[in-house]
Amino acid sequence: MAAVSGSVRLQRCVVSPAGRHSASLIFLHGSGDSGQGLRKWIKQVLNQDLTFQHIKIIYPTAPARPYTPMKGGLSNVWFDRFKISNDCPEHLESIDVMCQVLTDLINDEVKSGIKKNRILIGGFSMGGCMAMHVAYRNHQDVAGVFALSSFLNKTSAVYQALQKRAGALPELFQCHGTADELVLHSWGEETNSALQSLGVSTKFHSFPGLFHELSTGELEKLKAWILAKLPGEMERHKE
Repeated sequence: MAAVSGSVRLQRCVVSPAGRHSASLIFLHGSGDSGQGLRKWIKQVLNQDLTFQHIKIIYPTAPARPYTPMKGGLSNVWFDRFKISNDCPEHLESIDVMCQVLTDLINDEVKSGIKKNRILIGGFSMGGCMAMHVAYRNHQDVAGVFALSSFLNKTSAVYQALQKRAGALPELFQCHGTADELVLHSWGEETNSALQSLGVSTKFHSFPGLFHELSTGELEKLKAWILAKLPGEMERHKE
């Protein structure tokens, strides 16, 4: 059953830049969460909103759909999974539908005057996996991709797409807690190694003792990477 179609317009929580909008960041939540929920969680961890002078942050919410790991119960998830494991097939039908929906979101930013190389996409857990599918299969000209506590299945369509690629690929920024029991740290490492072998430039940060969660150190590293990838007017003039 297709729960959503390409015509779906995602609910979005938007944090506007303090100054002139010259870049955009799409931040995808984990399974069962929402855009508003992710923004609130980040605010709790940092003790303040994640904001930038020139970057608009978009926190979309995945539509509710039946989710197999919850025995078919409805959940706000980007796609379905047969199980939470890296050695089973991907539910490609649901992934592909959401790739199109998120393409519409990227296109909205482009129509508003933001170039593709001034757009970053990433997420937490399932959101990071979704971002890798969107960018590396459909939008290899975005500024970069980030994945926090995320993984790709061993036979992912992302790997198959990259074997046929031509040209430069967006850099991948990953963070993963060594104590993560839901998405194992080794799954994140394997994903990183596989993407590196296919020509992706990567940064991988391990956080000792961190479970399947966000941390201040992780978000501070992410913020620095975002600013390096999407510099403001002053920084670009210095280059």
